[in-house]
Amino acid sequence: MQKFTNRQIEIMEAATARIDAYGIQNLTIKTLAADIGLSEPALYRHFECKNDILLGLLNYFITGMKNRIINIPVNSNVTTGDELRSVFKSQLQTFTDKPAIVSVIFAESIFHYDEGLSYKVSEIMELMHQYVIANIEKGQKSGQYGKLITASTLTTIILGGMRMSVLKWKLSGHKSNLMKDGEAVLEGILKMIENK
Repeated sequence: MQKFTNRQIEIMEAATARIDAYGIQNLTIKTLAADIGLSEPALYRHFECKNDILLGLLNYFITGMKNRIINIPVNSNVTTGDELRSVFKSQLQTFTDKPAIVSVIFAESIFHYDEGLSYKVSEIMELMHQYVIANIEKGQKSGQYGKLITASTLTTIILGGMRMSVLKWKLSGHKSNLMKDGEAVLEGILKMIENK
């Protein structure tokens, strides 16, 4: 697990704020250094280049995401559906609290030129995929979810629905209610699959 200094975290947070305000194309070492009152050589002491900052940012998000999922309290009388609700509520809350990270994660069209960055974005997607498919398989095995649709297809439907909610929120300039919309999408899907 990569450790970051306080200064690196400050630089990464300033980078996400700039990306969110002006787009990823307007992130340069020069503008970023000016944003935080550092000289360019001083900033280069913390990160080698712009892509190094973006890579750090994605690693930082992945570490936080893993910690959030691990630290969601597991209660023996909680349903598999409730476990899934908790994970997505945590993700949606993180996006709501730090909307700039969405601009970075959703910049994959630019990242396809950089193998390291596109790998990190796919790692974030794979982490969520693994968690959701494990939850669906567990729910189907225990009889809490119906088996009409395969776990793999349900995972794609859930992640696709959540991604669409996040994209809609991003395109609205964060004016729509991501928590409400995302939870409504998940609830709709769970209504179709939960055996009650």
